Amino acid sequence: MKIAVIGAGPAGLALALMAARKLPRAEISLFDARAADHDVSADPRTLALALGSVQLLQKLDGWPDDAAQPITSVHVSQAPPTLNIGGLAAEVTLDAATENVPMLGAVLSYGALVSRLQMAWQHRVGLEPRRLHSRFGQPVKQVRNLTGLAASGAGEGDGDGVEVDAGIAERFDLAVVAEGGVFSDQARKAITHDYQQQAWVGSVILSAPAAGLPGAGASAPAAVLASSGGLAGLAIERFTRHGPLALLPLRASPSAPALTPGQRRAAMVWCVPSDDDPVAELDELQRRTVLNTLLPALAGQVAAVSPLKCFALGLNAERTLVDGAIVRIGNAAQTLHPVAGQGLNLGLRDAVSLVHGLQHAPGTSGAGIADVLRRLEWARAPDRWGMIAATDFLARSFTWGWPGLPAARGLGLAALQRLGPVKSALARQMMFGRR
Repeated sequence: MKIAVIGAGPAGLALALMAARKLPRAEISLFDARAADHDVSADPRTLALALGSVQLLQKLDGWPDDAAQPITSVHVSQAPPTLNIGGLAAEVTLDAATENVPMLGAVLSYGALVSRLQMAWQHRVGLEPRRLHSRFGQPVKQVRNLTGLAASGAGEGDGDGVEVDAGIAERFDLAVVAEGGVFSDQARKAITHDYQQQAWVGSVILSAPAAGLPGAGASAPAAVLASSGGLAGLAIERFTRHGPLALLPLRASPSAPALTPGQRRAAMVWCVPSDDDPVAELDELQRRTVLNTLLPALAGQVAAVSPLKCFALGLNAERTLVDGAIVRIGNAAQTLHPVAGQGLNLGLRDAVSLVHGLQHAPGTSGAGIADVLRRLEWARAPDRWGMIAATDFLARSFTWGWPGLPAARGLGLAALQRLGPVKSALARQMMFGRR
């Protein structure tokens, strides 16, 4: 079996490493436009990975533990004005200790993860150079199905695989496209929606809450945070009238500004309407002031805000992962709103399912691969479409001007906090996906 993996980002590298381990008879070629000696380690983009993804990457020797900050608790709340009925605050807290896991997930930079995964892949290639091939510096111009699988809808026939053109056209039994990109730069897929929102992305420095944990509410007492690793591992999602505002804990870095005792760093994703942007014209002091009015007291005070970058937000998804002998994973299959932070996690679960199916395929080409791809589509549908629907609903809800909608959202958070088994089920789904 000959497999082409197109795109050496986190999803593509993880899939190539998994396939190299689990498919010992497969010949695997990994293509990417960037040169092999290009240093990606300094790429500061922030990734939030669920526990299931962390565990997978650890098994692949692709997890940079020294660069990752564990998420030990997640506090989700709604900014005022909101209702407080019968003492029910509009907030919910998920914590690792309650779920009996070491962490809910982890945060690290894109560069730290990709450089570690690429190192693991290059090491593997060095061990098996006749079977594994690094094709860095070779951008793929075209991927097209040959006759058979494409004509039969990936369900019947022997199939002739795919042709991958990276300067020279080559035939493969299967091509996995893992090149993603951001919403604004992508060609529009079958299902697309511009949310008319944009995300301001950067980092902040937070001081500790003034006294104990003021304003944390009954759902996030000091004892809960202490048992889950304290404020250092706290992630915050705040629903504001403009859109979601997220803070993700970051590990201290020698290259980052020095912190005073009690301070901590966090990555920030601040979503606002694109046609009435309240952030663009603000200077750093004004942004700090606004953030301190929006965030819960549990977060502490914003002491500094880095320069921010802005990205348009939208949904851009294929109806199917499979097109003949071509499979798309990660952002190549679906680009989501960041409200739930599940894009890469979804792509890694796609990769796991694909490799598992190929490992137990009845054949190594043609009908055998077609059967695997048909099963993959059905197996991934509940997790994939459930996450697409959930993030799409949340993202659209911030554009609705319905009276009482914020109150309803707040009541939903308060009710979820009181429903322990439901809250635990949600935490498990966020950590491991729908099973």
